[in-house]
Amino acid sequence: MEYFTDHILSVSHLTKTYKDFKLDDVSFTVPKGMIVGLIGENGAGKSTTISAILNMISIESGDIRVLDMDFRKQEREIKQKVGAVLDELHQVPHLYCRDIDAIMKRSYTNWDSNLFKEYLDRFHLPADKKIKELSKGMNVKLNFAIALSHNPEFLILDEATSGLDPVMRDEILDLLQDFVLDENHSVLISSHITSDLDKIADYIIFMHEGRIRFMKSKEEIDNQYGVLNCSSSFFEALSPDDYQAYIKGDYSVQVLVRSKQELLSHFSDLVIERATIEDIMLFYIKGVITCQD
Repeated sequence: MEYFTDHILSVSHLTKTYKDFKLDDVSFTVPKGMIVGLIGENGAGKSTTISAILNMISIESGDIRVLDMDFRKQEREIKQKVGAVLDELHQVPHLYCRDIDAIMKRSYTNWDSNLFKEYLDRFHLPADKKIKELSKGMNVKLNFAIALSHNPEFLILDEATSGLDPVMRDEILDLLQDFVLDENHSVLISSHITSDLDKIADYIIFMHEGRIRFMKSKEEIDNQYGVLNCSSSFFEALSPDDYQAYIKGDYSVQVLVRSKQELLSHFSDLVIERATIEDIMLFYIKGVITCQD
C-alpha cells in the first residue's frame, strides 16, 4: 500500500470500536495536489473515518495529522484551512442564504464575501430564501459555497454530491478538478457514485468492514487492471499470479486481472475489459481475493 511523504493528510493506525463495528488499524495519506476517492459499501467505515479526521468523534488509538497539525490540539488553525461538505447538513433552518456571509466572516479569517456571492450566483441560490425552504440539492450547493469561500487548502466531502442532479454534479466535479490545479490543494471524497470517481480521482481507497483493503492510483487501475470473463476450464489453467480476485458463476468465471499486458502476452486473443472502480469494489465484496495489497 502506498504511503506518501508530501501529503496534506496522514492517518496512521486509526482504531475506533463500537458495539457492532470496528474501525481497524486504518492508515493512509492524501497527497498534495490530488483527489483521493474513498469507496466501500454502506457500513464499511467511510463516514466514521471522515468523522475522526474532522475530530467529530473520539478515537481509541492512532494519529491523524492535517497539514502536519494535530486536530485534537490545533483544531482552530486546521479549520481555517479545511472545507467540509458532509452527507448530513447542519445549517440553521430559519436563516436566509444571505445571512451566512455575516456569520462566516466572524468564523474564518480568510472568508471572501465576494467569492461567496459568486458561488450563490453560480449555483443559482437565491440570497433572499430561507435555508429551510431549499431543496436537498440546493442545500448541498449552499454547503459547497460555504466550504469554498474561505479559501481552504483541503476539501473533505462525505457523499456530498448524492443529492445533486447529473448536470450540477458534473459542474461540482469540474470545480474539484480546478481546485487541485493548485498543487497545494487536495480533496478527500467518499462517494457511492463510483462513476464520479472514475472521472476525477487520482487515487482510490477501498474500505470493507472497517479496514482498508485496496489503495491504488487511478492510473495504475486503468493501465494494469482488467476484467476477464472466461470458462471454468480456462480459469483453472491460469496462474494465481495472473489475477487479484475472481467470482465463479454457474457457467463462467469473472476474473480481476492484475496485469492486462502480461496476460495478453501469453493469450493474445483474449478480450479483457477495462476495470472500473465499481468492478473492483464488487470483486472485493462478492469475490474470492487471492492477493491483498
